[in-house]
Amino acid sequence: MPVPDSLRPHTETLVNGLRVTLRHVPGLKRSAAVLRVAAGSHDAPLAWPGMAHLLEHLLFLGTERFPAGENLMAYVQRHGGQVNARTSERTTDFFFELPPATFADGLQRLWDMLAQPRLDEADQLREREVLHAEFIAWSQDAAAQRQLALYDGVSASHPLRGFHAGNRDSLAVEHAEFQTALHDFYRRFYQSGQMILSLAGPQSIETLKALAEQFGSHVPTGEVVARLSPPKLMASSQTSYQQVREGCLDLLFAFEALPAASPQALDFLCTWLNSSKPGGLLATLRQRGLADSLKATALYEFADQALLHIECKHGNAQAAVQIEPLLHDWLGFFAAQDDWAPLRQEFTALLQRRQETGSALQLARWDGEGRDAPLLANDLVRLREILRQLHPVENVVEPWQLPAPNPFLQTPSETPRAGLIRGQTSAHRGLRTFAQDRSRGRRERSPMQFSQALPDNGREGAVYLRWQLTTQAPLDVQSRLDRQLQDVREDAGQAGVDVSFEASAHQWLLKSVGLQAPMPLVLEHVLAKLAQPLSMARTGDAPPSMPIRQLLKALPNHCRQSSVLPLPDSDQNVWTTARWDGLSIGLSAATQGALGPALARVPGIAGVDVSLATASRRQRIWHRRQTHGEESAVLLFCPAATLALADEAAWRLLAQLCQTPFYQRLRVELQLGYAVFSGLKQVDGQTGLLFGVQSPSFSAVQLIAHIEQFLAGLPALIQQFDDSSLTGQQQALAAQLQSTALPFAQAAELLWQGKLAGRPSDYLEQLSAAILCLDRAQLETAAQGLIDAQGGWHCLSNGACPPEHWQGAQ
Repeated sequence: MPVPDSLRPHTETLVNGLRVTLRHVPGLKRSAAVLRVAAGSHDAPLAWPGMAHLLEHLLFLGTERFPAGENLMAYVQRHGGQVNARTSERTTDFFFELPPATFADGLQRLWDMLAQPRLDEADQLREREVLHAEFIAWSQDAAAQRQLALYDGVSASHPLRGFHAGNRDSLAVEHAEFQTALHDFYRRFYQSGQMILSLAGPQSIETLKALAEQFGSHVPTGEVVARLSPPKLMASSQTSYQQVREGCLDLLFAFEALPAASPQALDFLCTWLNSSKPGGLLATLRQRGLADSLKATALYEFADQALLHIECKHGNAQAAVQIEPLLHDWLGFFAAQDDWAPLRQEFTALLQRRQETGSALQLARWDGEGRDAPLLANDLVRLREILRQLHPVENVVEPWQLPAPNPFLQTPSETPRAGLIRGQTSAHRGLRTFAQDRSRGRRERSPMQFSQALPDNGREGAVYLRWQLTTQAPLDVQSRLDRQLQDVREDAGQAGVDVSFEASAHQWLLKSVGLQAPMPLVLEHVLAKLAQPLSMARTGDAPPSMPIRQLLKALPNHCRQSSVLPLPDSDQNVWTTARWDGLSIGLSAATQGALGPALARVPGIAGVDVSLATASRRQRIWHRRQTHGEESAVLLFCPAATLALADEAAWRLLAQLCQTPFYQRLRVELQLGYAVFSGLKQVDGQTGLLFGVQSPSFSAVQLIAHIEQFLAGLPALIQQFDDSSLTGQQQALAAQLQSTALPFAQAAELLWQGKLAGRPSDYLEQLSAAILCLDRAQLETAAQGLIDAQGGWHCLSNGACPPEHWQGAQ
């Protein structure tokens, strides 16, 4: 099967041994770098568990050249990018994404922090406390503990059974032996022979290569380190084991002596195991009431070993006994296929679509992981060996079928021509601005607005549909709708359209963002699903996430003015009485025309000019919400005083100025916890600053006191910026919000929030201009308004309401 060149990045090894992958994608709005170091938690000395994780943290603390306020994290945050790192069993990844104009400066900071790290003992002691806080949270997190328990059947001598997170007891920073081991680990692995640098962006291959060579010239030169293979995964002759927990069956399969190949071999098998199409394993399990979902993933792959996990969520005690025989029967059917030609073709199409729609960061990560090409000959050899070790049955009993092709991946037929709106030319076919919608008479008002804010000749588009409820939503509506849409969302995601459904007490929101060519058909299928009676609640839901994430999910509901809605006569009556409106962004005239049949199926009553609930002005409202987990968590949302564009501009600049100092103060200096963040958030078009902290040792009252103390220092913080620095911050923020610089999904979300706030169609341009027009006096006035809670404060926490300055929510 021929391999399309577009699926392959440029790869080479530089003179100093640094391996690089370079991918030029003209349409990207961001550039990304991923550095993979071939060393992870399993490579650290046995005497010091967590050393690899600690080193990853230390590298982010800044260098002599780029201290805390100018290091990679601060720089990326200032320019609206994203940055992080991850320590795995055998690798450590550092990655960031930035606008192309700032990308070279980001790379400069990355190589500087790797080549000139701060490894002094005082920094180590502070970061050890952060790791200890993470360890406590990890120990109390049900999902993390269940994930760890999956390895219980692995041999006790294998490093998968070891402790690698690191805590106060395992990281003996004060010992000379530890310091020697840490520096040795750094020198041995953090060098060119152990690294792969992956770059992706709109720059030419020549430009990316020059950046890679510049990067390589600054990292220490070295050779590939030969790492010892671990002991066998299983201590006995058994190669699999299972675990049964309430509502779930976990099947685990260990593989040894696998032929060398890319991760695609196991990815290919998992793709078809996970398929929910008729005739497959999951469809059969559902039909017989044995499982509600199935998820196959590779838990571990290193050298010639692998560990496959198949999770089946079921609802009855007998399911576990019946699932495994059906699995082996399906494996017999799958293994008997002649080179899987139809599935390989579909898999290649999935990869192609994934890379057509991937962000710069996603593309760079896939390239660094080797997940960038269709199956090759050595992948098929590894796949056959994996199947052999899975012991599929020879005489297949069930009438299995190969999954049908994804309907959204097929080439769409020519879309119908859209009609013209009166007064528009063919160049504006089907488009309607926010202002035009408001100016039309009632008879011509449409609940769907077509935004002209972004060009309509691109490949991407977005459709937002919102329902304002007039009756109470059904019980567990989010999980029930998730289940209802699961299959169509999976197909849509593979075809490049991200479909999400957000259900709250008073409104439901459907988002479809991605490639616009398949979008009309995707929406047609989604709306057909929503028209069906709601299924029963999902069984065996995933364990709850950490407290701060539970609060983040619940925050929007607590920021809205609530009222009691009447009970509906039936689940479907919720749809029929709801008022809906929507916004489409970036859609061509042809796509808009094709949307017509789908929009005709939207349930509910067409409605426009839905009023927004205003926040409680000058009130500090404390919302208490019970969460799973013992740690204290606090979210503080501070809305702007008004919906005026000038207030939004000031709040956005305040958010930018606060981000690094807030993290530095509460996370680094005060060591309150590891989940410390701040930023700007919009809820129903309302702009606000959001501050979050989760702590294993401080109460909610103490956490909110520290946040309030930080906010009280905002005027002094603003004074620390001279005029030149403040202007630079404004210019950087304004540049991020230009429609030509924003990735499409981010621009679409901003425009949706702008619609909710009543902004005009040139909202993004006006916002950038408003930010540049701010002066120091206006910013200081906004900061004082924030401190005085002129727009109200909403605190959501799992702790009790403080006795002073706060009012408990009713």
